[in-house]
Amino acid sequence: MAGATPQLIKELREMTGAGMLDCKNALNETDGDLEKAVQALREAGLGKAAKKAGNIAAEGVVAVKVNADSTVATMLELNAQTDFVAKNENFLNLTQEIVSHAQVNGITDAETLVASTINGMAFPEFLNGKIATIGENLVARKLVSVTGTVVNGYVHTNGRVGVLLAATCDASVKEKASTLLKSLAMHASAMKPTVISYTDLDPEFVDSENRAIVAEIIADNDELKRLGKPLKNIPDFVSRSQLTEVAIANAKANFEAELKEQGKPEKIWANIIPGKIERYITDNTQLDGRFALLSQAYVMNDKITVEQAIAEVDASIKITEYIRFELGEGIEKKEEDFAAEVAKQMGK
Repeated sequence: MAGATPQLIKELREMTGAGMLDCKNALNETDGDLEKAVQALREAGLGKAAKKAGNIAAEGVVAVKVNADSTVATMLELNAQTDFVAKNENFLNLTQEIVSHAQVNGITDAETLVASTINGMAFPEFLNGKIATIGENLVARKLVSVTGTVVNGYVHTNGRVGVLLAATCDASVKEKASTLLKSLAMHASAMKPTVISYTDLDPEFVDSENRAIVAEIIADNDELKRLGKPLKNIPDFVSRSQLTEVAIANAKANFEAELKEQGKPEKIWANIIPGKIERYITDNTQLDGRFALLSQAYVMNDKITVEQAIAEVDASIKITEYIRFELGEGIEKKEEDFAAEVAKQMGK
């Protein structure tokens, strides 16, 4: 793979905000791999976390359908070529027809959808007819379904983001759980968690982000020091998965040593240390707040976490599935990639 090219340098600068020379060096060191170059810059404290430059928002909509007893929810991403068509009533009606067809027939993925029969026609034939009417290439690109004691979903008003959630709960609180899941789906559409719990985070990812987040904070502190502002605490860890009993015990011992050195009477330590431990845990679980749904500050009440918000409704509610679609996620910039997906679904 080629190293730093003018186009790659431009993309990396837009993604990370790092300087041109730093971007060039990072790309040369990683043989032009943008993802690795972003991480290298972050670990050096030279760039911020960024989305992949190759991902763009394709046109189309995300649609969600929840069945009558809130036990099955289905989500579809239907792509078109232009925003104009994506707002067309015929196109919007088509998305509802397809997502309903999928749910009624127990179809849970795009491959099975394409192989299905709808209105007495093979799906590719059916979609070709709609393409002829609407006047643009269309592709049913993603389809998923979740099941549970209770499920719910949400599509943002622009139709570009959708979320499904499933949970178990006591039968007596199913209605309240359904309402809560709707709110949590709205939360997830905005906050973009990637997993339900910090326990779902990959250990290698946690380790890599640990180095990157520490480097970011050190870089931020350099600027804060220049501005004469309070510095941020530099964490030892970034996820609750790293906070073993030994780590917490070590932190407590360090706080006790600090209080002793400051001449604080030992009889008041018990009043001070719990708050310090709580702050230590907050400082050392920053990754969880970024990526784990249950650890995030709840957008409806940022004084509590999502996990605490669930507990306040009922302790029996447990999230079992979480899926988020963002329109066009994973479609590369090159138009031929979209055309290839269309051709594949049309059987060409």
